[in-house]
Amino acid sequence: MKPPPALLTRGLALVLALACAGIAPASGGGAGGGRWDVLQRSIGVSAMHMQLLHNDRVIIFDRTDFGPSNLSLPDGRCRRNPRERVLPVDCTAHSAEYDVASNTFRPLSVFTDTWCSSGTVAPDGTLVQTGGWNDGYRNVRAMRACDGGDDDDGGSCDWNETQDALAANRWYATNQVLPDGRAFIVGGRRQFNYEFFPKADASDASAIALSFLVQTRDPEENNLYPFVHLNIDGNLFIFAKNRAVLLDYRKNKIVRTYPELAGGDPRNYPSSGSSVLLPLKPSPTEAEVLVCGGAPAGSYNSTKEKTFFPALVTCGRIKITDASPAWVIERMPSPRVMGDMILLPNGAEVAIINGAMDGTAGWEAASTPAYAPVMYRPDHAPGDRFEEQSATDIARLYHSSAILLRDGRVLVGGSNPHIYYNFSNVRYPTELSLEAFSPEYLDSSNDALRPKITDPSPAGPAVSVKYGQSMTLQFEVPAVAPRRRPRGGGEGGGGALGLVSVTMVAPSFTTHSFAMNQRLLLLDVAGTTALHSTAGAGAGAYEASVAMPATAVLAPPGYYMVFVVNGHIPSEGVWVHIE
Repeated sequence: MKPPPALLTRGLALVLALACAGIAPASGGGAGGGRWDVLQRSIGVSAMHMQLLHNDRVIIFDRTDFGPSNLSLPDGRCRRNPRERVLPVDCTAHSAEYDVASNTFRPLSVFTDTWCSSGTVAPDGTLVQTGGWNDGYRNVRAMRACDGGDDDDGGSCDWNETQDALAANRWYATNQVLPDGRAFIVGGRRQFNYEFFPKADASDASAIALSFLVQTRDPEENNLYPFVHLNIDGNLFIFAKNRAVLLDYRKNKIVRTYPELAGGDPRNYPSSGSSVLLPLKPSPTEAEVLVCGGAPAGSYNSTKEKTFFPALVTCGRIKITDASPAWVIERMPSPRVMGDMILLPNGAEVAIINGAMDGTAGWEAASTPAYAPVMYRPDHAPGDRFEEQSATDIARLYHSSAILLRDGRVLVGGSNPHIYYNFSNVRYPTELSLEAFSPEYLDSSNDALRPKITDPSPAGPAVSVKYGQSMTLQFEVPAVAPRRRPRGGGEGGGGALGLVSVTMVAPSFTTHSFAMNQRLLLLDVAGTTALHSTAGAGAGAYEASVAMPATAVLAPPGYYMVFVVNGHIPSEGVWVHIE
């Protein structure tokens, strides 16, 4: 099938525009900020899906229907599943647990197919993964945060699976954790509806129709993995294809329809852009959503003819709480499709990472990797918000993912643009490696200004907090030897302590260019006080008192990472559990 003339014209115009602007594919070690480190050359499984748990271990999984992986199950175990379409007897793992602290990994066992699925973390810290393909369409799988091997209850520290726990097939669906801790699960292929998990009662058992998903479907679909964000009013912002609605899920009522994103080109799978809810200020009265990248309409079908049109170079930003909301259009330094957007812990930057500069999501559907991340700084003036960063030399295309770690690095893995694992005679082989991107704030030149939280201990268990409760954080900054910092602010002694802020970050479930449940709140800092050495603290020691979010609408119950930020430089985080 030939691409439509309009798309050919637009594609040519984009190519010429990029050439005139001097934009070329980046690769290797670019001149921008940040640093790349390969952590593991191979974990045996391609990281299609990733989730960080509060034990600082990352749960990674792929799919079961492509044949054997490169990671064997332990103790000679094999998965025997007569419904498996490719390998009914399979002695390899399709999931792994990565231990951040020790830089090690171990195999995990999933029984049914997790291909292109979704997930949330329950309030107790358990990863709840939903759906998949074939025999996994309606299944729910749970993975607790445990120490590896046997857990504290003497059971196996591995996946537990519940058959047919969902009301509809969930393949390419999106999850969003709600203020009551349940998961809102929406969409998927040929699923124009939503449901909740766990089920509260019999009335919860059925899927609920959402006509918006019918209205946004096109011949290429382009509304799969919709972008969902919990608004500060408790309703759900849902973006599909090129526009959005605000859904009151309690009444099954659309309470607001947002304008179409300028240009009308699709932003959701397979024309995969990405989206974030921008950091929320203390006691927020407004919320903003950013949508970046994607592909021109018709791009997906054109890739079947090996025609790869440039991806979209634009972002749309909208205040979803405004009385008359409107999209503000911004331009990235280069086009991007299949990128991931990760909120960084300083509350001032969004990393746009992974993906391609042309094509779409799909098998062999992109030609030019986007090797260099881009930093977006939402509080900078328009025109000064984007900055290209140092490039990796590993292509991260279809089925790559990225998540934030507690030490401030971004963990990157995956990339398998082939229907099976393929390591030879292809331009972009299946990637089994893990990398870490360290943003500029982790550069050694910033060490003297980097806060270090001393109480609670970053190595200790999560701190339990209540909504609206005050929390005290003690921290040190190496370059500061204060006399005393006034409780209401001010410079104090030493002069090296910048504006102190405290952020609270919900770790994301990332797959297919969308970090589900990602959320960053700037907490209200009541005061920062310099501690005297007579109180047992050394030079450069401080204490900050912060107020936890007031309600579960702002921060759904569960585990979060809390960071102290000196200027733009964050500490290592500590885990808190809010309920």
